[in-house]
Amino acid sequence: QLQLVQSGGGFVQSGGSLRLSCAASGFTLDGYAIGWFRQAPGKEREGVSCISKSGFTNFADFVKGRFTISKDDAKTTVYLQMNSLSPEDTAVYFCAARTSSSRYYCPFTDSSTLDIWGQGALVTVSL
Repeated sequence: QLQLVQSGGGFVQSGGSLRLSCAASGFTLDGYAIGWFRQAPGKEREGVSCISKSGFTNFADFVKGRFTISKDDAKTTVYLQMNSLSPEDTAVYFCAARTSSSRYYCPFTDSSTLDIWGQGALVTVSL
């Protein structure tokens, strides 16, 4: 089965850092685009970041300058490095994937076509 397995969530104080991992199982990353999304209690799911199959990246305005995204194709793993965290970043974070023919397709604004989802990782940022 095609799966994404997430790890790295947890508790962190305001101003701290966490790194989330999203490991692909059953497929390689070179044909897929990966998006990161988050959902806070009572809020709609929102896009955070993405990386295309060729390595093109994009970020939501509210994380620019604080988050970075990268991938290790040999490990078939995508990473979301989160720095300067604030309580507003508290949410369940999901990674998701879809096949992509475009070298630059980078899905963080539209999750409707993403059909492989990780189980989610809870990130809690305290004051």
